[in-house]
Amino acid sequence: MGSAVDNRTRARLLSLRAVTSRILGELDDALADGRLALTYAEATGELRRTALAQARLAHVLRWRGDFPEADLLFARANSIELPDRLRAALHEHAGRSCYDQGRLMEACHHFERALDLRGAGDAELLDRIRVALDAVTARASADGFGPYPRSRDDILDRDRPPMPGQDGPLWGYTDPDGDLVIPARYAEVQPFHDGLAWVRRPDTDRWSLINLLGTTVIPPSYRMARPFSDGLAWVVGDGGWTAIDATGAVQVPPNFADVRPFRRGVAAVRREGWGAVDRNGRIVVPTRYHGFNTELADGEQVDGFTDEGLAVVDVAGRRGVVDRTGAVLVPPAHPMLVIHPVAFLVGSPTGRWGALDRRGEPLIDPVHRDRAAVLAEIDRLLTDANPVL
Repeated sequence: MGSAVDNRTRARLLSLRAVTSRILGELDDALADGRLALTYAEATGELRRTALAQARLAHVLRWRGDFPEADLLFARANSIELPDRLRAALHEHAGRSCYDQGRLMEACHHFERALDLRGAGDAELLDRIRVALDAVTARASADGFGPYPRSRDDILDRDRPPMPGQDGPLWGYTDPDGDLVIPARYAEVQPFHDGLAWVRRPDTDRWSLINLLGTTVIPPSYRMARPFSDGLAWVVGDGGWTAIDATGAVQVPPNFADVRPFRRGVAAVRREGWGAVDRNGRIVVPTRYHGFNTELADGEQVDGFTDEGLAVVDVAGRRGVVDRTGAVLVPPAHPMLVIHPVAFLVGSPTGRWGALDRRGEPLIDPVHRDRAAVLAEIDRLLTDANPVL
């Protein structure tokens, strides 16, 4: 516990010192502090703290003219699980980085996304974006709009894997132009994940594993298989679900009736009830829950745990929150519960909505007719919480 607190404190101190050094023009010092701050932030495992450290380091890199790494960090930092204020700031600064490079169409895309997230409720952001767009207009008139916008995958240097494609009754994989790059010789195929895909030949009921070249990595071995995630895949041989690595080595023994993908080192599993295991098969959340029903405030459903390491669990129709260590943050007592970046939205038996803070303590009384009203109330509470980048 003490180590985690120390890492948080060091990350915050070094990250803020990097901001100060950058403003003073001491960019070498800012870069050193920013990199060290990110190391400590990643050690905490906290999504928001890591995103802030990534964004502050990216800002230093932008000032130094190291645009590829700056753009990469801005893209990595921007998660849908973060507060809208922080996401808008990330898009704004990513847009400014694109402007500095002459990528004006791409800059406009980032500015537009920032406005989508916060434009209606942030007058200062509106003013800054207006000035930025005026600068884009003036520069485009003289130099044009620059290169065609990159996708997030382009920035993160993610190669688009071949996609399943059918040729007659059999399946193979096609490139982005629709040309078969792995011959259609399979009865069933799954999409590539982590550079690997499960396939089943017509002459067997067992799934095998292939790589991006179509080479068989694991011969036909499993009655059922699910895609790789976090370097592990769930498979069924002759027992229950077990987790294997890319070589076929068993990492989690076969003793589960149902499973969900690994995300940041943990996966939801069902035995007598639902719980969770880590990558070594250790039970980190007791298998005593009736279900995992994790929903984010924007309506997205999460299969198990969020990137932040939270999950909504269900006991007899009542919902609560656990984290990836098994700690109960909110006891299962609410008919409805949704994860917000800084709070938990909860519904009452009468259908009214309120909110709890991240310690599970009451934040907003359950008097609102819908979630939108609670979100607006949270936004008012965060009026002075603009992130410092």
